[in-house]
Amino acid sequence: MLEYAKTILTKVSFDKILFEKELRKALRMLGAEELHQLKTWCYQKFARIYQNILNRVFAQFSPAI
Repeated sequence: MLEYAKTILTKVSFDKILFEKELRKALRMLGAEELHQLKTWCYQKFARIYQNILNRVFAQFSPAI
């Protein structure tokens, strides 16, 4: 599921609303270790353009990560 989430996020990264929606969906379907891996990957790949979205979404899921 992690690779699937990465694929979807990459494909929707042109639209910030869609990106946030898909990121939230991904966080709901992944296990704890995968969440940590996704967080690391997202910040490496998207922090330059979606820093605020990443901070907001991952802060809401921080107890699980």
